[in-house]
Amino acid sequence: MAGEPDGGTRRGRPIAATLLHSAASSAVLLVVYYRAPLDRPLDWATGWLFLLTLLLFAAVTAFELLGILRSEQPRLRAIRALALALPLLVVVFASTYCTLSGQEPGAFTEPLSRTDGLYFTVTVLATVGFGDIAPVTETARVLVTIQMLVGLIAVGLIAKLALGAVQVAVARRAGTPDRTAEEPASLP
Repeated sequence: MAGEPDGGTRRGRPIAATLLHSAASSAVLLVVYYRAPLDRPLDWATGWLFLLTLLLFAAVTAFELLGILRSEQPRLRAIRALALALPLLVVVFASTYCTLSGQEPGAFTEPLSRTDGLYFTVTVLATVGFGDIAPVTETARVLVTIQMLVGLIAVGLIAKLALGAVQVAVARRAGTPDRTAEEPASLP
């Protein structure tokens, strides 16, 4: 039984690396968020920047899903993908809310600090909505509505796609046919 500790260590290293990578990516996103210049004027350039960050989120998510399919450890890669995609989505909307709050002081029921922006974004994403911070202006309500829709679609779709990618990768590694690629049986 001398091989057990070594085998356990080999299995534990990828898990520890995944947890470390996930924590590090979230920490980097938070540092960037707290350091980013969010005092931009509300103009077309800011609107395009918001759309570009949403496209960046979609591109990062697609890249991570492809990584799951190619991974030797697709389950751990899926955890890393989710640990990057969801915080990225939160930071995108928190940044937008802080920018809006700074440029339109009455956009929310109270001015938003960066921490308030994160808090509000997570309460909307989690559909909790404590009511202590609420959008007041039409622009703020439109952005919150967009976040609700993106959040519902993204969380459900990312989870489904990540799980599907894991199943495809595991089936490929095991040498079994992928059931998701099979043609549906014809009905009598």
